[in-house]
Amino acid sequence: MKASQYFSMSLFLLILLISCPWLISANPHLNNFLGCLDSFYSNDISKVIYTQNNASYSSVLNATIQNLRFSTPTTPKPLVIVTPLQTSHIQATIRCSRTNGLNLRIRSGGHDFEGLSYVSQVPFVVLDLTNFRSVKIDVKNKVAWVQSGAILGEFYSEIAKRSRTLAFPAGICHTVGVGGYLSGGGYGLLLRKYGLAVDNVIDAVFIDVNGRILKRKSMGEDLFWAIRGGGGGNFGVVLSWKLKLVSVPSTVTVFTIRKTLEENATNLVHQWQSVGHKLPGDIFSAVTMRKVNRNGKPTILVAFSSFFLGETNALITLMKARFPELGLKKEHCTEMSWIESILYFGQIQNKSIDVLLDRSYKSPLNAPWFKTKLDYVKNPIPKAGFEKIWSKLYEEDAETAAMAFIAYGGKMAEIPESATPFPHRDGNLYHIAYTVGWDGEENTKSQRYMNWIRKFYSFMTPFVSKSPRGAYVNYRDDDIGTNNKKGETSYAKASVWGRKYFKNNFDKLIYIKTKVDPHNFFKHEQSIPVSV
Repeated sequence: MKASQYFSMSLFLLILLISCPWLISANPHLNNFLGCLDSFYSNDISKVIYTQNNASYSSVLNATIQNLRFSTPTTPKPLVIVTPLQTSHIQATIRCSRTNGLNLRIRSGGHDFEGLSYVSQVPFVVLDLTNFRSVKIDVKNKVAWVQSGAILGEFYSEIAKRSRTLAFPAGICHTVGVGGYLSGGGYGLLLRKYGLAVDNVIDAVFIDVNGRILKRKSMGEDLFWAIRGGGGGNFGVVLSWKLKLVSVPSTVTVFTIRKTLEENATNLVHQWQSVGHKLPGDIFSAVTMRKVNRNGKPTILVAFSSFFLGETNALITLMKARFPELGLKKEHCTEMSWIESILYFGQIQNKSIDVLLDRSYKSPLNAPWFKTKLDYVKNPIPKAGFEKIWSKLYEEDAETAAMAFIAYGGKMAEIPESATPFPHRDGNLYHIAYTVGWDGEENTKSQRYMNWIRKFYSFMTPFVSKSPRGAYVNYRDDDIGTNNKKGETSYAKASVWGRKYFKNNFDKLIYIKTKVDPHNFFKHEQSIPVSV
């Protein structure tokens, strides 16, 4: 090391430790960690490193926290946040975290439902990929290279600039980070036509625990399989993804029809269960349910929403043949482009398309504080079951609760469950997402809301998948089981939650994890364990 570099490092550490001496007692490895990083960064260290005494630390940490349950005074905070500007910064962060005994959390968009990308119960560093957000579109070959720190809205916007007839089968919440989203599977409006997002990944650039930069050919098919749905923060850091763009018509059609219980909603949603998964793959079909007040009386509002790859007349003809009871008419339908449908289903249709570039925009799809769970349904819920569900939604603590049914079938039923780690394919009629949310004024009721959704999840047991009861790793739920605070666990304990997320694919994930990260450096409360 040059003398000038040594002096710069020593001065930086001296200023840091004088300003914040408790850091030494909080973690004895921090001094060495910062020195290690500084030895790699010959340029201004302040550009990529934020310690807790840095004036920008809180704003950088909070910038992409999407669930305020994990942004409280008692929430554990990272000792350091690193926002790399180049690949070598990531390699150095991995190396310095590993050699100094610090847990590393990887954040792309901050949407982890249990905050695992930016919260740890042991001393930790956050690797925030916000600066790795390049999007390159190749219209001629229908492919894109997208870095993990990009949000879906940035990706979608770049597609829309270049083509009205290309799209990507991902979700409707535009602030979700591409890296975490693809790591868990990723469903959206095109899942019944083109499958999950990970079914359309062609290649990836990956950094392993030893700092090696790998692509599909050099990492091998096992690891390439694992990173496409095996969950974020398990195997290494995915820098970027090569994605297959898909064809859509220049005009698509959307509709939403709302019915209350007094308007035959129970019979309609019961019948939808036998219709939704059998519709052609060109249709995305969803049903949402929540309690509302009508004329001073509580009732359940059921909304039937669809997205169709085609024009209104063709959709009406199809729905009259498959689901005439819904009563779809031309006035219910709106024709638009694919990119406009993202705004429609994201409930931001009154905004310009430029909102997709706003990383700080708080989605109306989620309350500031929330808890979400997910189930898979293989057999229709009987009408009597819905009557019981309504009674639960009428409860006082369900005032902010909602349910959403998303139809499967189509392409989802054609792809084998072993094709990617995401196993919930053929045989599932639909999935159910349960959400309860609240704002700051209601925070005194937070435990009541949390208790309600847990009890409701238990109540739903007879109606959903069994042995195991399925769950979705991108809707992470620590109620179904966790590793210990250090991210370590036994095979038996991890299998409780691992098989819910991955079914029989869990054993293959353990095998790959053990091969690529044998000392279990990349770990968190629901990380894939290594075999012993």
